[in-house]
Formats: sequence, structure tokens, C-alpha cells
Amino acid sequence: MRTDEKVQEVTGIQAADIEAALDPAEAEGVYRDSRQAAALALLSGATKLLLSPPTPRPKKG
Repeated sequence: MRTDEKVQEVTGIQAADIEAALDPAEAEGVYRDSRQAAALALLSGATKLLLSPPTPRPKKG
């Protein structure tokens, strides 16, 4: 496999992973983990993707 083909394949996989993580099929009341958001921010360093902080969890009681 040529280098440019490998780069395109890896880039496509990363883009699909980021899209899936940003648009998950979450049930109501399920919140994204801060570690997942941090990992996405690190992965998207080259794409200058802006991430918002995780949704605040509802207070108990």
C-alpha cells in the first residue's frame, strides 16, 4: 500500500470516528464523558475542530 493511500485511509477512519462521537445516538439523560471530549480535542488538533464542554449533569435531590 502506498503512503498516500495509507494516509487517506487513516484520515478517513479518524474523521468517521470523530463524526460518530460528535453525533452519538444517546438516550435522554445520558451524557458524554469529559475524557471522551478531551480525546476528541486532541485528535482534532489538525482540523481546528471546536468542541463544547460536556452537558452538565442534573443535580440529584
